[in-house]
Amino acid sequence: MTARFRDLQNPFDGRALSPAVTAKKAPARSKIYRRLGKRIFDIVAVLLGAPIVIPILAILALIVYCHDRCNPFYSQIRVGKGGCLYRIWKLRTMVVDAESTLGAHLAADPSACQEWETTQKLKDDPRVTRFGRVLRKSSLDELPQLWNVFKGDMSLVGPRPIMPEQCAIYPGEAYYRLLPGITGPWQVSERNASTFAARADFDTDYESSLSLVADLNLLFATVRVVTRGTGY
Repeated sequence: MTARFRDLQNPFDGRALSPAVTAKKAPARSKIYRRLGKRIFDIVAVLLGAPIVIPILAILALIVYCHDRCNPFYSQIRVGKGGCLYRIWKLRTMVVDAESTLGAHLAADPSACQEWETTQKLKDDPRVTRFGRVLRKSSLDELPQLWNVFKGDMSLVGPRPIMPEQCAIYPGEAYYRLLPGITGPWQVSERNASTFAARADFDTDYESSLSLVADLNLLFATVRVVTRGTGY
């Protein structure tokens, strides 16, 4: 059973969100879509896609399980709209002892440590399994997040979800006014070449142009990214 983590301490160490985060009005463009239409679109899309997604997800989960006989699903706390915490779900793409593996790798490789501090990811990540690389390249590891979308933790399109410990190095504010997305402007960009801080620019631009047309364009762009295998 999953649960929302609304009552946990937020990533701002108990401080309220700044007035700039809580009081700034949403852009005038597409207010109806932002307040109601986007949520309706998410629910309808998830329900329509469920008969196709569920069998694919079941097969992929079985393959992951057969690889090392461990839970094929992975969950972690992420920061949502307004700074609320929620549990995100993915197909597991890493080894079981991923955190200790990362720590040992960063301690032994200064260049990898610098890459992690700049981008919060590694191009050559020792934690990722062989099948995990396939899942990431195709973005199929993100499929369980459709449950997060259905629950209202996330949207199909929005900012890339961030971890609580990353709030201190995230320089923007737009993220906290939006639901995180399975896909979005940063997710379909040449994301491996961008810094973590650059994500704030993508989020700000997305908020300013939020509309049904913009979301549809990003979903079509996601299909192209998945087809080219430029995820990860």
